[in-house]
Amino acid sequence: MSTFVDDYPEESKIVQASLAVAFVALGIGAFFGLIQALHRTNVLRIFSSVDYYTLLTGHGVLLAIVFTIFFLVGLFTWAVTKSLDRPAPDIRLTWAWFGLMTTGATLVAVAILSGLFPSIPMSADVLYTFYAPLQAHPVFYIGLAMFIVGTWMAGADWFLAYREWRGENPGERIPLQTFMVLTTMIMWYIATLGVAVSVVVFLIPWSMGLVDSVNPLLTRTLFWYFGHPIVYFWLMPAYLLWYTVLPKLAGGRLFSDPLARVVFVLFLLLSTPVGIHHQYLDPGIAEGFKFIAMTNTMFLLLPSLLTAFTVVASMEHGARQRGGEGYLGWLGALPWRDPAFTGMALAGLMFAAGGFSGMVNAGMNINYLVHNTLWVPGHFHMTVGTAVALTMMAGTYWLLPQITGKKVYSRPIGLLQVVMWFVGMVFMSNAMHRGGLLGIPRRTAEPQYTNFDFVTAVGSIGEIRMQIALGGTLLFLSVVLFLFNVAATWADDRTETPVDDYLPEPLSGPSGSPVVLDNLALWTGIAIVLVVLAYTLPLASIIGDAGLFGSSGGFPATVTLDGLVRIIAGVMG
Repeated sequence: MSTFVDDYPEESKIVQASLAVAFVALGIGAFFGLIQALHRTNVLRIFSSVDYYTLLTGHGVLLAIVFTIFFLVGLFTWAVTKSLDRPAPDIRLTWAWFGLMTTGATLVAVAILSGLFPSIPMSADVLYTFYAPLQAHPVFYIGLAMFIVGTWMAGADWFLAYREWRGENPGERIPLQTFMVLTTMIMWYIATLGVAVSVVVFLIPWSMGLVDSVNPLLTRTLFWYFGHPIVYFWLMPAYLLWYTVLPKLAGGRLFSDPLARVVFVLFLLLSTPVGIHHQYLDPGIAEGFKFIAMTNTMFLLLPSLLTAFTVVASMEHGARQRGGEGYLGWLGALPWRDPAFTGMALAGLMFAAGGFSGMVNAGMNINYLVHNTLWVPGHFHMTVGTAVALTMMAGTYWLLPQITGKKVYSRPIGLLQVVMWFVGMVFMSNAMHRGGLLGIPRRTAEPQYTNFDFVTAVGSIGEIRMQIALGGTLLFLSVVLFLFNVAATWADDRTETPVDDYLPEPLSGPSGSPVVLDNLALWTGIAIVLVVLAYTLPLASIIGDAGLFGSSGGFPATVTLDGLVRIIAGVMG
C-alpha cells in the first residue's frame, strides 16, 4: 500500500525539512528551559544571572515561535496535499517560503545567542514579548519580519492549491482538513498585521537609529493584538490532529464534521479582538476597553467546550467499537499503548486544566492577583507547553512514517516519552501555579525579594522549587528520548506498510452542516469588523496621548513652588 511519500515525494521533502527545523529548535529550546529551571531554583547555576535573560529569550522564541510554527507549516502542507489529493501548485513557491522562514529564524537565533558572547556586538535580550522599551539588534527584527512574510507565502501556497481544487470541484464542500488550514491562515493574516506594523514601522527604524524613540504602549498593544491569536495559531494544528487523527487512533470516527467547522469559524472570529486582556494593568488603556476585552475573551470558552464534547465523544465511539462498555469502562478499551494516541489524549487532559487557570487570567479583578507572577508561565506551559507541544510530538509518531516510509523506531520509547512529558509538566505547572499565588515573580533570574519571605499554607518554598527543578529535568529528558526516537526512525530502512494512514469519514458528515460555514469571505469580513470595533478607539487613544513615536511631553516626578509657578504662567499664556 502506497503512503504519502510515495504519492507526493516533493511535498514529503518539504514536510520532512519543516519538521527537522522544528525539532532542532525544540532541542535547543528545551536545553535552555532546563538551565532556567535549575537556575531559578538555585539547584545548579552554570550561567550568570545576566545571561539568564538571553537563555530566557531563546527558550521562548525557539519553542513558542520556531518549533511550533515550523511544525505547523509541515503539518498543514501534509493536510492540504492529502485532503485535496493533489500536489502543491508550484513546488518552487513551497521551497521559497521554507527558505525565507528558515533564513529569518536563523537570523533571530544568531541575534539572541550572540548575547552570550561579549565579543560579538549583537544581542536580543528582549524576551519572547519583544515590544519596547527593550531594544534588540536590528538583525533580530529583520529576521522576525522575514519569518512572518514566509508564513504569509506558505498560506498563499495553500490557498492556491485550494483555488485549483475548487476550479475542478465546484459546489463541493471544502475537505475538513483543508477547511481547518484555510480558516487558521485567515486568522493568522489578520493577527500578524499588528506585529508586522510594530516591527517594520517602529522597531526596525528605532533599532537602527533612524528614529529617536517609539511609543512603548503602542508597540505593546500591537504585540498583544498578535500575541493572543498566536495562541490559537499554535492550538489549531493540535485541534486538527485531535479532530481528524485522534478518533481514528481510538478505533472510531470523528463524531461531527459540522461541529469541527463551527469551532474553527469561532476561533477565526473571536481570537484577535481580545488581546487587550493581556494589558489589564497597563495604565494607558481605559478600563472600559479592558472590560470589553474580558467579555470577548469569555466567549472563547465556547469553541473549547465544543471541542471537549466532540473529541471525547469521538474517543468513546472508538472505544465502544473496540468492545468498551459501561459509563466509564470504555476508557480501558482505548489504545493506551499507542504513543500517538496516549500523547494526544494526555495533551487534551492537560489543556482542560490549562483552560481553568486561563479563566483566572481572563478575569479583570482576579487577574490582579496573579499578574506577572509564576502563575502565568504555569498556565502557558499547560497550554502551549503541553496541549500543543505534546500533541505535536505524539502526532509525529503517526505522521513521520507517512512522510518517510519508515516505521517508528521504538513505540515503547515513544510511550515512555509522552508519559514522562505529562508527569514532568504536572510537577512543574502545579508548582508554578502555587508559587504564583504566593506572589513569586516570573521572568527573573533571582525570584527572591530582599528582606521578605514567601509564606506557604501547604508545603514550603523549597518543595515548590524542587518540583520545578524535577519537572524541568523530566521534560528535558522527554525531549532527548523524542529526538532520539525520531532520529533513529529517519535513519532506519523503509518498509512496505509503515502505518495505516487511512482517515475514515465522520459519523456526521459535512452534508449535515449549513453551506454558509464554507463561505470564507463572509467569515473574513466579520472577523475584520470585530477587530476594527475592538481596536479603533484604544489605538486612537494611545496615539492621541503619546503620538506614534512617543512624542508626548513628560510629567514632572516632583513639584516645586517655582515649577508650579511656571506651569501656571504657561497655562495663563
